[in-house]
Amino acid sequence: MRKVLVTEAAGMVLCHDITRIIPGREKGRAFRRGQVITPGDIPTLLDMGKEHIYVWETGDSLIHEDEAALSLARHAAGPGLQWDQPNQGRVNLRAVHDGLLKIDVDRLNRLNNLEDVIMATAHNNRTVTKGQIVAGTRVTPLAIRRDLLEEAEGICSQTGPLITVKPYQPLWLGVVTTGSEVYSGRIQDGFCSIIKQKTAPFGARVLGQVIVPDDPVMISREIHQFVAEGAELVLVTGGMSVDPDDVTPIGIRATGAEVVSYGAPSLPGSMFMMAYLGHVPVCGLPGCVMFNSVTILDLILPRIFAGERVSQPEIVALGHGGLCGECQECHYPACSFGKS
Repeated sequence: MRKVLVTEAAGMVLCHDITRIIPGREKGRAFRRGQVITPGDIPTLLDMGKEHIYVWETGDSLIHEDEAALSLARHAAGPGLQWDQPNQGRVNLRAVHDGLLKIDVDRLNRLNNLEDVIMATAHNNRTVTKGQIVAGTRVTPLAIRRDLLEEAEGICSQTGPLITVKPYQPLWLGVVTTGSEVYSGRIQDGFCSIIKQKTAPFGARVLGQVIVPDDPVMISREIHQFVAEGAELVLVTGGMSVDPDDVTPIGIRATGAEVVSYGAPSLPGSMFMMAYLGHVPVCGLPGCVMFNSVTILDLILPRIFAGERVSQPEIVALGHGGLCGECQECHYPACSFGKS
């Protein structure tokens, strides 16, 4: 690669894209990498403020930015991803299907700590849709040393893909609604319809709903019954506060389930309970799920339907980013909520 005067560049091969920007009107590629400069191109380049350009020399051992970015994308991309063709040195990664975006953040930081290498992604554990751009990569110079690129490739793929999109699994769902006032018919349940709306995008198949009074024995029994019938997820609604009649946490514990967390650093959703009865997630849902458009349930459901087991440290980590702004116009998941 050699720097030459534009006025002397006729017949030479351009080794980088050149972008033309007309403020308020246009931004696009005016000259493409690999283009042979003609005498007629020289006035255009000068009008664009270009006095020098870079051209290829025979035997150049550097890796061009386009090839480098493509290689980084291919090494970083795991299942559920595809890559675009380079555009001005950048290569985008897109989701092949709806799913849960998974980023190995530690390795991403190691990659971006290398000289001349850039990989930018959306947040880890974010719900993404088919065709959505989830990452972009490039190298900052026009060409990068081969050994540096190989080091970056190794980081991208050394323990598995750096980036994946996990598809959602259509789980069988059981809903246990607690509350003596609902069981007696004094008020009508409003939870189940919300649960169906929240879980339908993931392909949930509802086994059914049972309504029980504030009785931990009955709550425990119905959870076990749903699991026996094949439920792969049980959501227990109501009775999650500290009032003396709210015994849902006692009922969940009485099943023998492993309680990951009772209480979460998330607002709304602080009284959420996460437990596992064997491999089946059992979640105790606080009343905010029925009244707030976005709560901790929206952070947990994608993890569950992607087949992941949520741990206590992961619940704790929700505190950083766990405050919903309750904006007048909700843009979740394109916001900071749940993005630690």
